[in-house]
Amino acid sequence: MPVSVLMPWLDIDLPDGMHAHLYDGDGPPPEHLEEIEFYVMPYDRGPNPARLLDRMSRLKVVQSLSAGVESLLPWLPPGVRLANGRGLHDLSVAEHSLALIHASQRDLPRWFAQQATGSWARAHTRSLADSRVLLIGYGAIGKAIERQLVAAEALVTRVARTARPAEDVHGIAELPALLPQADIVVLIVPDTASTRGLLGAAQLAALPDGALVVNVGRGRAIDTSALLAETRAGRLRAALDVVDPEPLPADHPLWRVPGVIITPHIAGGSASFHPRARRLVAEQLRRFAAGEPLLNVVV
Repeated sequence: MPVSVLMPWLDIDLPDGMHAHLYDGDGPPPEHLEEIEFYVMPYDRGPNPARLLDRMSRLKVVQSLSAGVESLLPWLPPGVRLANGRGLHDLSVAEHSLALIHASQRDLPRWFAQQATGSWARAHTRSLADSRVLLIGYGAIGKAIERQLVAAEALVTRVARTARPAEDVHGIAELPALLPQADIVVLIVPDTASTRGLLGAAQLAALPDGALVVNVGRGRAIDTSALLAETRAGRLRAALDVVDPEPLPADHPLWRVPGVIITPHIAGGSASFHPRARRLVAEQLRRFAAGEPLLNVVV
């Protein structure tokens, strides 16, 4: 009996003995979900695709195309393996992070507004070069961001959940001493009990005047009310691809604070993502068919 695969695209050469069904996250799913053994979840499309899992009685593997899978774990049936998309978004998120930083440091919203009115008023701006950047979340994406920061001649301090002295990585517990020295803070952390509210009122208050807070991880890592207060006062600036709540309501005051740039959680969705995702899925299906260990297994 062929192995049934549910996936968001059909332009992948399947191993012998596999049959693919299309589901891209929009519209109703196909029939006979009870036959699915390998589910490649759509990325960033439609309602929560994890809601289908309890209808797949033969399911063996779930392949997420996201690096963070904490929201999937409560939906995962017992005995089903879960693999994530680690590595697929590294360069996309790094590019977007640097775009947010450059836009903030070089005051691009100001020049865009002047362009709309044909104004030629000039001023000097901040720079990324020689800025002290606190990179919180030193995993694969953090390392990709660091490479671009170093190329821009920024001064990077690495922070992870626990210190790794051999890699010159500080632990989260050291933030009270590190925050007052940072010109820019970049957050790339998952949504866990230990990261929620990581930058609260006290931590934001510890940052120097004019510091830039960048979040490309998860919105709940920052206390939104505290960030709103600091940015409204003009003491801090922010560049956010993720927020709390998300999506940010249209009438939320954070949208209109000078010095705040907001993009709608799109850092990982560049053109480089899709070919990389297809290569990963093709390799995972080959390994599954051959009985070989899968890549990026979380559970």
